[in-house]
Amino acid sequence: MDVNEILVILMFLSFITLLFTGIPVAYVLGGVGIAFAGIAYLTDLYLGTFTGLDFNTLGLIVNRIYKIMDNWILVALPMFIFMGNMLDKSGIAEKLMTSMQQLFGQVHGGLAVTVTAIGIILAASTGIIGASVVLLTVMSLPTMMRQGYHLPLALGTIASAGTLGILLPPSIMLVIMADQLGLSVGDLFMGAVIPGLMLGAIYIIYILIVGVVTPKKMPLPDNVQPVDWKIIFNVFKAILPTVFLIFTVLGSIFAGIATPTEASGVGALGATLLAAFNKKLSLKVLKEVMMTSYGTTAYIFMIFLGATCFALVLRELGGDELIESALTGLPFGSYGTIAIILGIIFILGFFLDWIEITLIALPLLAPVIVGLDLDINGYGVVDNPSIVWFVMLVAMALQTSFLTPPVGFALFYLKGVCPPEVQLKDIYRGVVPFIIIQLLALVALVLWPQLVLWLPAIAYG
Repeated sequence: MDVNEILVILMFLSFITLLFTGIPVAYVLGGVGIAFAGIAYLTDLYLGTFTGLDFNTLGLIVNRIYKIMDNWILVALPMFIFMGNMLDKSGIAEKLMTSMQQLFGQVHGGLAVTVTAIGIILAASTGIIGASVVLLTVMSLPTMMRQGYHLPLALGTIASAGTLGILLPPSIMLVIMADQLGLSVGDLFMGAVIPGLMLGAIYIIYILIVGVVTPKKMPLPDNVQPVDWKIIFNVFKAILPTVFLIFTVLGSIFAGIATPTEASGVGALGATLLAAFNKKLSLKVLKEVMMTSYGTTAYIFMIFLGATCFALVLRELGGDELIESALTGLPFGSYGTIAIILGIIFILGFFLDWIEITLIALPLLAPVIVGLDLDINGYGVVDNPSIVWFVMLVAMALQTSFLTPPVGFALFYLKGVCPPEVQLKDIYRGVVPFIIIQLLALVALVLWPQLVLWLPAIAYG
């Protein structure tokens, strides 16, 4: 091994070790990057080696940081975050819960179906996993417990529905992935529609099957009202404003009328108007939403800065080439290599947030996918179809890891707002069937890439 390979390995080991010290990950990334830039320089100075790093590397880091702050695509992030937080405060979710529960009240599992349906709507309007899981838990878990639902099933339904926000557009993760890999945000948003809706539909089918096979796990409410046109009208009235906002934001991007940045501004304004229409907007709410959005945006961009420093030093040391040669040299074929990569992503999802994985791992792994012998059909319309498809696989794998015990992020969001009598083992038991569903959906995406690429090809072709 040459000195560059040794330094790359030591960089990764230092990063992993420092993660367990409790130091914020942004500081770990930036600190390790700067430290190893200095170590490489001193190694060249005193050991006569040539790592390729000197003080000019730190100058490049400054230029990269400036480019991040000058990136108009990333302006969409605070706007989408503001949109999600404002919708969280607008009272729309409560209206949906009340009206849709009446619609599905005569079906065993109707309340669980309602939770999943609202999870899909929240995912397509907020894209923030923590907010979705917490909101669904606060709104639905007490009602499900009073109605006599099997506790693990109720918890699994809430956790799985809340994590759909990582996949369905306008997911802020997809915006960052598009920026890091030079992909079209519209292609990723459009490519995520079918996988996201398919996963939500499979959840609902599973819940309905359980309701038929074991109705005692999901009993009917005491006062079941027959479905009439008034209930249907109330559901339509509750859903229409949110659906209209979603179609306005995503439709303008898909149709090429607006850039993601412009559409995010429209979404933020639309969410504010919806809150005002529902008489939920006040100076206190506006201040709370702005401060929450500011904190989330600052957290993301701080990690951006640290990850930029880490990734630049790693690449200057040849880390991308080392990883690419190690993965392409595996004797498992193209799809075997993809399975190993997804396994690595899945494990990383236990310890790192999706932001670090997107900023560090994806740019290193994307060249490996390009170099594999994959015949992914973009129909002559989708640019870089193999990368667009791979991004959806990564998103699905991350969503699965966020649900998987013992350290899935969504499980701790859920536990944090549950009543004291709810134990972690109940949550772990509840998410297992949904993890299996997600793994089956992931396999389906591997076997049929058209599930990702067909819609953007039709839309833009």
